[in-house]
Amino acid sequence: MVNKDFCLSSYIAFRYIWKDGVDFAEGFQHKNFRPVDDENRIPVKTSNDIDREIQKQFDELYAKYDSIGILLSGGMDSANLAAYLKPGSHAYTFNSVSGVFDADVERAKVYCKKFQLNHHLIDITMADYEKYTPIVMRHKFAPVHSIEPQIYKAAEMAKKDGVQLMIVGESADLIFGGMDKLISPEWTFDGFANRYTFLDPKLVLTNPIDQSELYEKYRTGADSIDFMRFMDEVFSIESSGSYMNAFGAAWLPYYDPYAKLVMADPLDMQRVRKGEPKYLVRGLYAIKYPELEIPFKIPMPRPVDTVFKEWEGPKRPEFRKDIPMDKLTGNQKWQLWCAEQFLNML
Repeated sequence: MVNKDFCLSSYIAFRYIWKDGVDFAEGFQHKNFRPVDDENRIPVKTSNDIDREIQKQFDELYAKYDSIGILLSGGMDSANLAAYLKPGSHAYTFNSVSGVFDADVERAKVYCKKFQLNHHLIDITMADYEKYTPIVMRHKFAPVHSIEPQIYKAAEMAKKDGVQLMIVGESADLIFGGMDKLISPEWTFDGFANRYTFLDPKLVLTNPIDQSELYEKYRTGADSIDFMRFMDEVFSIESSGSYMNAFGAAWLPYYDPYAKLVMADPLDMQRVRKGEPKYLVRGLYAIKYPELEIPFKIPMPRPVDTVFKEWEGPKRPEFRKDIPMDKLTGNQKWQLWCAEQFLNML
């Protein structure tokens, strides 16, 4: 079914089209990621369990691939996985001429030195967004997350370096309680919906379509919501789908060892709320890097704040003329820019 207004509103609110079978145009069937089924996941109780099970996965991967690379940030998720790579493997860290990634880059250099990895810095500029965004949008048949052009550029570089498989640590946040700002509060229904919505379609679109139907699927009472199930089922599709699409567009296989794992015990919300998110992953970092202080959460950086700082906003008729651009974040501006680029392609 074609419903351009619904798809545009869904992308603005959730960064993906959440309804299967609803598309922007005839022949534009969007693709959504599907997480690993629970019955196929490996339960882990301790950091040592994670260490053992990830090592098993790498042993199996190295039996199939001669050259494995990694998307390496300064955070602990990818740093942990870098410890399982063979010396001489290729690691790719996003960089920016603006210097906004400096701390991330410096930590990644430490990891590469420790495990003798070939470190590659990937500059991300507006020219890169203009060059690679159309490619990943055509592959998804929809507008994309701002990380996707970056991943695509990294994948193309990795292929030239002879990498046959790329490692990512994207799902650790979701599986091990890393989304602490979203899962720690005791949310009301409306409170969670307002917090999770990336950009309100009514604020920026001339014909917004209400997206509350998705939240209603997770309502558990008059003013409550099963936000943990929402994150497991909705966020996982939006987040992991970005990696699936970008690597798919580059025709380079990728693998996330965390995605095969599941916590055997319920998440200890008291530990999360007291400032210890992803405590099992933190424990693994302490095993792999006993000489380093455990870093706070470092999302994979994107230079959107710098790149879109002076952007004046979309001009197409689908967008309002009175959008308060000075109130939007770089990521929100990216969504508007990307949506306009996609509509121009239709």
